[in-house]
Amino acid sequence: MSQIFDEEGKVRSVTLIKAGPVVVSQIKTKEKDGYEAVQVGFGERKLKNIKKPQRGHLKKLPTTNYQLPTTVRYMKEFRIEKPELKLGDEITISIFKEGDKVAVSGVSKGKGFQGVVKRHGFHGGPRTHGQKHSEREPGSIGATWPQRVLKGKRMPGRMGGERITVKNLKIVKIDSENNLLAVSGAIPGRRGALLEIRG
Repeated sequence: MSQIFDEEGKVRSVTLIKAGPVVVSQIKTKEKDGYEAVQVGFGERKLKNIKKPQRGHLKKLPTTNYQLPTTVRYMKEFRIEKPELKLGDEITISIFKEGDKVAVSGVSKGKGFQGVVKRHGFHGGPRTHGQKHSEREPGSIGATWPQRVLKGKRMPGRMGGERITVKNLKIVKIDSENNLLAVSGAIPGRRGALLEIRG
């Protein structure tokens, strides 16, 4: 995260995101694959670290700004009806404009096994009235009926590491030379995490 000054001179908290360019690595059609979709590749990696099947898959691409075979780190598929893109097309940051509202999806930070106070915001038990070690305990988890724990009961467990979408984030600034988006507010995930940005 960072801070920038807007036109009125106010400080805005922003998150800097490296967005693209992504290259169209495959186009799936209803006749051949049973559904319509576009597969895109993003990022770079050393050629020696790419498995042979993926090398063969990427060799089909026409010559682009990438070296051939294209060395992409991530591949993702998006279902699009009648895509107008062609194999090898590059989707750049130019599809966004300053002031656009976007939804950003990512995997949140994993926090391990947590209790109910941190995981669900329970306030725990009182310190007084004969209590000893129950300040962060969940308390009673059920009544006489139905004599079992109901499904969905909020209890301790694994926290974080889930796909989260934050909607209505405003694009404050675009740096086309470095492919950087400055998006208002915070986004899910750690530094360097893979994100999905939808306009």
